[in-house]
Amino acid sequence: MSQQDVSPGQPSSEMPNTQALTSVKKSFIGQNKSFFGPLELVEKLCPEASDIATSVRNLPELKTAVGRGRAWLYLALMQKKLADYLKVLIDNKHLLSEFYEPEALMMEEEGMVIVGLLVGLNVLDANLCLKGEDLDSQVGVIDFSLYIKDVQDLDGGKEHERITDVLDQKNYVEELNRHLSCTVGDLQTKIEGLEKTNSKLQEELSAATDRICSLQEEQQQLREQNELIREKSEKSVEITKQDTKVELETYKQTRQGLDEMYNDVWKQLKEEKKARLELEKELELQIGMKTEMEIAMKLLEKDTHEKQDTLVALRQQLEEVKAINLQMFHKVQNAESSLQQKNEAITSFEEKTNQVMSSMKQMEERLQHSERARQGAEERSHKLQQELGGRSSALQQQLSQLHEQW
Repeated sequence: MSQQDVSPGQPSSEMPNTQALTSVKKSFIGQNKSFFGPLELVEKLCPEASDIATSVRNLPELKTAVGRGRAWLYLALMQKKLADYLKVLIDNKHLLSEFYEPEALMMEEEGMVIVGLLVGLNVLDANLCLKGEDLDSQVGVIDFSLYIKDVQDLDGGKEHERITDVLDQKNYVEELNRHLSCTVGDLQTKIEGLEKTNSKLQEELSAATDRICSLQEEQQQLREQNELIREKSEKSVEITKQDTKVELETYKQTRQGLDEMYNDVWKQLKEEKKARLELEKELELQIGMKTEMEIAMKLLEKDTHEKQDTLVALRQQLEEVKAINLQMFHKVQNAESSLQQKNEAITSFEEKTNQVMSSMKQMEERLQHSERARQGAEERSHKLQQELGGRSSALQQQLSQLHEQW
């Protein structure tokens, strides 16, 4: 399609009808519109062509209307809708009057014939690459009539060889021109990219310099704030040193008074602990005796069921045991009341000791020693319990002997 584009204002010897097809109205300045103008109308008449128009406008290497028109034709051919788009244009000839002369081929009935011929291109799968193509350059058509003379005037093979040499030179020059245009286009794109990168770098450099200035100002402010904070901290350190000295003196004075109170309370605590241990021993003895009596009562009750004959004698013994138990129970109640009073006194002393112990840590170590002594006392009480167990076993043996005698 690039060799035979429908471009307005391009006369050609190879295509005699293109003058009628693409005759564009002219003003005193020159051509009024390029052939890309009517193609832009397709976007308004057929919304499906909007993608083609936007993609053509976004191609950065296209800088002329001729290149955009050729790219539009490439994309329409790849969509297989070139005939449909041209048919939409021909159906709206009142819009084409702005671009074409009345005698142009697009304004006459032959335009529909061209559209019908273009329908056959839909059979082909066109996959054309637009990148790297020089669509902006004008495809020149050279008139070879100047080089061709009448056959009678030619001098045989020499003229023919001369014409071939001229054609070869022309092809070589065109090839060089194409390569040079490609290299020029590449260099222009590179120059544009370098200019863009240079502008970006300049913007980044200006932003970096502004950032550095702001950071330097912030650094100066932070230094001033640091100096103020350091001065305040030195003053606060001096004030705290003076306060700590005063607190140390008051602490020493209060500690002496607390030591004296602690010694007095400690002595009272030792005495109370001794009394408490004695009461605990007596209570354990009474509890042991009470348990022994309960065991004896259970055994006697069993014996009464088994031996009804010995019930009278055993009841007498049971009454005696109950009397002894009542005496022991009264003694236990008295001991418990005295223990409660002593426990209350101990709790009051313990509250005082807790207040003292919160301020002094040494009391905890001495209390640990006292707890060890208490554990020794508990071991002794355990031994006494074992002795009482032996005595209870002896009593059980005596009771069993009595049962055997009865």
